[in-house]
Amino acid sequence: MTDIASNGVKSTMQGSSQASDHSEGMNYLQSIPKRVVSLYIPLGIIVTVLLFPFYWMALTAIKPDDQLLDMDKVSPFWTTAPTLKHISKLLFESNYPLWLWNTMFVAVVATVLSIIASVLAAYAIVRLRYKGAQWVGGAIFLAYLVPPSILFIPLATVVFQYGLFNTPYALILTYPTILIPFSTWLLMGYFKTIPYELEECALIDGASRWQILIQIVLPLAVPGLISAFIFCFTLCWNEFIYALTFLQSVDKKTVPVAIVNEFVDGDIYRWGSLMAGALLGSLPLVILYAFFVEHYVSAMTGAVKE
Repeated sequence: MTDIASNGVKSTMQGSSQASDHSEGMNYLQSIPKRVVSLYIPLGIIVTVLLFPFYWMALTAIKPDDQLLDMDKVSPFWTTAPTLKHISKLLFESNYPLWLWNTMFVAVVATVLSIIASVLAAYAIVRLRYKGAQWVGGAIFLAYLVPPSILFIPLATVVFQYGLFNTPYALILTYPTILIPFSTWLLMGYFKTIPYELEECALIDGASRWQILIQIVLPLAVPGLISAFIFCFTLCWNEFIYALTFLQSVDKKTVPVAIVNEFVDGDIYRWGSLMAGALLGSLPLVILYAFFVEHYVSAMTGAVKE
């Protein structure tokens, strides 16, 4: 009885100490000066550093030419006479809408093809039990580590021999070479989080592998698919080397290449149109991340855990 009482007293003391620890933690969080130093100031610095390039692009896009060239009279961090001349020139006096369409078309088609191939590869490696499956998965991920700057030279020869040079299909067929490895690795990690018992029950009920993939695995892997789609779409949208190598006509270029080639004349940089094009070109990605950032983070976390 004495031992029981002593154990009860110890557990009570431990519980009270834990409660005091929690209360101290809550008091720390509720302490405004400490919270400002430990949370708000670092967060403010990070947000400022991340958002400053967008502010600079927007500011440069609405600055008149005289303030762009002469920064002694007016502060470079704001403008006293905003103008929409650069944006109007970009949209109505250049092929920017066509470049935007070319970029969207290439990014969407290449991303869809890469996601389809990655889903099939990841499911086969994770769920179809065969000898050497893990080695295949590792080899696919190692292929992602090969720099695109090394591959574009042999790919340029292949594209030229197949008659795809200076066409959007050159990018649509070459982008998956850098998209599929990482997407496959990402989906492999997410597929492993789906209980295999669900598929076993479906196999017992007579479902085929194709039915299991379409009706069970893919609906449960929507966050992983969204994450892979965002990664592929972002990489396609911002890609520069392949687009610069495979496309030469002005009307077939993508936004990253076109704004650099068309708004830079030798050593003369038309900064207003350049920044307006960069700002408008980044808006689709900003909207995409704003809607699906939670799914992207959760899928990346699940893939890294596996």
